[in-house]
Amino acid sequence: MNYEEKILELCLKDKRVNVLTAENRASIRNLPNIIKDQFIDTGINEQSLVGISSGLALRGRIPIVHALAAFLTMRAFEFIRTDIGYPNLNVKLVGNFAGFLSEANGPTHQAIEDISLMRAIPNMNIFCPADIDDLLKALPTIINYNKPFYIRYNDLPAVVEHEEFALGKAEVFGNNGEAVVFVYGTLFGETYKAKSILEKEGIQIKLVNLRTIKPIDDIEIIRSLKLCKTVITIEDHYKNGGLNSIISEIATQEKMIIDLLSLSLGNNFFMPARFKDVLTYEGFNATQIAKRIKEFIKEKERKFNVEWSNV
Repeated sequence: MNYEEKILELCLKDKRVNVLTAENRASIRNLPNIIKDQFIDTGINEQSLVGISSGLALRGRIPIVHALAAFLTMRAFEFIRTDIGYPNLNVKLVGNFAGFLSEANGPTHQAIEDISLMRAIPNMNIFCPADIDDLLKALPTIINYNKPFYIRYNDLPAVVEHEEFALGKAEVFGNNGEAVVFVYGTLFGETYKAKSILEKEGIQIKLVNLRTIKPIDDIEIIRSLKLCKTVITIEDHYKNGGLNSIISEIATQEKMIIDLLSLSLGNNFFMPARFKDVLTYEGFNATQIAKRIKEFIKEKERKFNVEWSNV
């Protein structure tokens, strides 16, 4: 089953579910002819798209809103904040082509601050699926959850079968290790492969797939930070406001000292190219991630040995 088929299934099951788009039909191309009374295309007008969705939610509908993530989260930000976040309306915002998935589109289309923007909105929840399997498993729960949600659309092939979805519950691979790695969304697949590469070299890491960034699984995060002070965050997002900031905030709140490496875009746009080429150019394919994690662990060990040799 693909995304369009799952959405259709949800629409046929519950007539309250409405599909909306701002002329972004790539993943829902066949739906207008099947569910005409439950489909609205506003054209390229993200502010109106969000305003209409809030009105539908006030009438008891469940709008699933589709638009390019950059324009949805930035152009319509005030509308999302005020019309959806403030009244806590049941609207599902689906941002397409977020992060590295915008591929060859240039900086105007790169949504690499969307997580920081959406997590700042009161009542807004955030789901970043690792792949199509993760996305399909979560959709029924998210649609039936009577709160606003931002979803970073992702239909990449799955590298592993995910466990059943639960709000605010992370997915953990490995119990302990020399480092704990936190990741979400698009880069999960490459990070999972990097874990296998490191294991072949005798380096064990704990990998935590934070499926919902908000609500976050702070219980698992705190547990992991207590077990291992060597921490890596991986995300196709700016360093500030995303996962690096979330982990830092939780560590500070718990008065924990950690060695944190952020594998992110820093404060830069990324080179427009095909997805695999973007990963390689920016240093986020599995081999490169494994190398960067290994170097961070080895550098920490070197510093530790130097400190003890001076005692």
